[in-house]
Amino acid sequence: MKSHSLLIQTALMLSALAACGQGTFIYDQSSATNQGFGGGYAFQQEQPFGQSFTPSLTSIRFVQMEFISGPSQLGGATVYVNLRADSISGPILSSTDPVFMPYPFAHGITNFFFPTPVVTTPGTTYYLQPVVQSGSSQWGLIGDAYRYQGGTLFWSGAPDPNGNDAWFREGTFVPEPSSGLLVLLGIAGMCAARRISASFNSSLL
Repeated sequence: MKSHSLLIQTALMLSALAACGQGTFIYDQSSATNQGFGGGYAFQQEQPFGQSFTPSLTSIRFVQMEFISGPSQLGGATVYVNLRADSISGPILSSTDPVFMPYPFAHGITNFFFPTPVVTTPGTTYYLQPVVQSGSSQWGLIGDAYRYQGGTLFWSGAPDPNGNDAWFREGTFVPEPSSGLLVLLGIAGMCAARRISASFNSSLL
């Protein structure tokens, strides 16, 4: 009975720690490799606004974009990113979980995760559209002449006339177990081995 209870408690701890593990970003497409310092686009006022890209992988799990808050920013904002097909105003394939960015927020890169990996077709153009869900609409998205070959920036529904791109990265995400999870897996394995050994010894008596 004690062994059974210990195994149940271990399973509960494992499930609690599973969400705490780190992960590895696998980048597919990006307009820049380092943090940018280009101009800020007030994307909520310029909708349909976003960035087109052409993936080489068969799914997308995360998006990274760089934001800046203007001097007239009155508070934080909750933002999410739509993944659209066909055009910047085309059908929405999926939306990331919303992320709250508090004020003050000088500028920085924010991670957005889709609830589940979204299937993509390599070589097909898709569109990333950041949207303010709530809060201040004065947030800006960093963009510049990054010369990304697989797409371009769109604002007010049209390609940027200067050929600029939003700062972005996208790709897949591979979760990794936390160290605590690995330790508990070892404990669970030892408990199971002891229980099997005890059962085997009892059968010999």
